[in-house]
Amino acid sequence: MLQPRHRPMIGRIVVALATCNENKALIGLAFLASLGITLLVLACALPQYNKWWPMFVLLFYFLSPIPTMISRRFAESIEASSALVEVCIFITTCIVVSAYGLPMILARKATIDWGACGLVLAGNTVVFFTILLFFFFFGRDDTFEYSTW
Repeated sequence: MLQPRHRPMIGRIVVALATCNENKALIGLAFLASLGITLLVLACALPQYNKWWPMFVLLFYFLSPIPTMISRRFAESIEASSALVEVCIFITTCIVVSAYGLPMILARKATIDWGACGLVLAGNTVVFFTILLFFFFFGRDDTFEYSTW
C-alpha cells in the first residue's frame, strides 16, 4: 500500500480539494485545467506531431458546461428528474463523447499521429474531470434566486 506521501500527484490534489476552502479548491482546479490544456498543446506542438487539428477539442471544452448551467437555471431542482434536466444531461454526454471521438477519428484517418491522439485523450480526461469537480465544489451552494430576474 502506498504511503500518503507517495500518492500520485493528481490523487493528492483531489484529496486536498475535498478538504479545503473555496480559494484552495479554485487554485487546484486552475492547476488541473492548465495541466489538461498543456497536454492538448503538447499533442499539437511537439515536433514529431506538429499538426494543430486537435485544438478543435477546445470547442467541446467550452460547450460542455453550458447545458448543465441551463438546467440549473431553469429547472426546479437539479436532483429531481425532469425533461429539461434529462435533455441537458443527454446533450452534455454527446459533447463529451464527441470530444473523445474527434481525436480518434483524426488519428484513424492519419490526419494526426496516434501519440498525439493519446495526449489529447489524456488532456480531455483531465479537463472534463476538472469541470466535474467545479460543479461538485461550487454547484451545490447556489443561493442566488433566479426567480427575481
